[in-house]
Amino acid sequence: MNDGSAAIVRRILTAAFLRAVATGMVGVLLGLHLAKLGFGESTLGTISTLGLAGTALAAAIATFQGEQLGRRRFLIACTVLCAFGAAAVALGSGVWLLGIAAFVGMVNSAGRDRGAALILEQPLLAEHVAASGRTTLFARYNVAQDIGHAVGGLCAALPKLAQRALGEEGALRAGMATPALLFLGAAICAALLPRAIDHAPRHASALGARLSKESRPIVTRIALLFGFDSLGGGFLTTTLVTYWFFKRFDADVGTLGLLNAAARVLNALSHFGAAWLAKRIGLVNTMVFTHSPSSLLLIGTAFAPTFPIAATLFLLREGLVEMDVPTRQSYVLAIVKPEERTRVAGITTLVRMVAWAIAPVIGGFAMERWGLATPLYVGAAIKLVYDTLLYLACRKVRPPEERAPPSAAATSQPSSGSS
Repeated sequence: MNDGSAAIVRRILTAAFLRAVATGMVGVLLGLHLAKLGFGESTLGTISTLGLAGTALAAAIATFQGEQLGRRRFLIACTVLCAFGAAAVALGSGVWLLGIAAFVGMVNSAGRDRGAALILEQPLLAEHVAASGRTTLFARYNVAQDIGHAVGGLCAALPKLAQRALGEEGALRAGMATPALLFLGAAICAALLPRAIDHAPRHASALGARLSKESRPIVTRIALLFGFDSLGGGFLTTTLVTYWFFKRFDADVGTLGLLNAAARVLNALSHFGAAWLAKRIGLVNTMVFTHSPSSLLLIGTAFAPTFPIAATLFLLREGLVEMDVPTRQSYVLAIVKPEERTRVAGITTLVRMVAWAIAPVIGGFAMERWGLATPLYVGAAIKLVYDTLLYLACRKVRPPEERAPPSAAATSQPSSGSS
């Protein structure tokens, strides 16, 4: 990696970290903020869905027009809109204003930054690293995000310290406003990227072209599977899970902030474990064999009788659940042609975002009608089915670094055109 590539990678990782801190704070505080304003579970689910729907729309634009608009310009604009959304939700009170702000500002209740920026950042990273270092770089990328999520969870506890001076509602509003400043910092990092990256290299500029016949079947299967997985994940957004802990065990904002910070630290550590494990058992096996146990632990969390037991099971789950993220990103970009990477990253992310956006509103209504833990059961069940289907669909489709090299005899034999 040359100096120019290293500088681009550093700025992308820094922007990802700042966005993640902001997203981590929003994921913890949004449900508590809306509860303080007097809104119930169905409104919480609706506003969460509107925010994720806005993120899905941005993902669609990034997929089909991101390179034409300019990758650097798009990253700046997208992050500035996120700053607007966070500020508007912090200051607003009416449900319509909050809903519009959530949609336009892509307010992410999921607690994890999985938005439109990733569609352009992931191919950028892949362009600036050798294939042998790709999974490790994606692990670093996700570690930067999850450390940011952890810091965001810790920062979400700060309103508790400000309650004496600002009151509970004022402290929550101040906490919700802080992510706006962090998003602006991420926009500055994007602005510092070289203008040359606005458009992809010539070989990767065929964004409008169809996928090749070789890529289309596997990308279709993967996209549908990832969408199904995200449908389950939409029932398990940080906002809904935090709200469940709040209602089920009467946990306060400080405790929930620390719990989510610890979860994100475990997520971060797991990414390096995923890169290590993938080199030994393969990307698909790593995705499946770490993801399934995390869903079983989540079901155990829902049945836990006390907060310490529930928190312990939840943290064990968080130590496994994100190991499929860098491996999934690396796998998807490895099995397609370089000129297809932006389109494929966009399609898979877009499908995930649409499915992710649908679930919270259903989860909010399910909480009201069938019990607080319903989203946990449904989300875990969906993810278990996804793991099985993913293994069956992808176990034989291997990335280049996992394919057996040609035999020595084959490689030593001269080609027919040699003299």
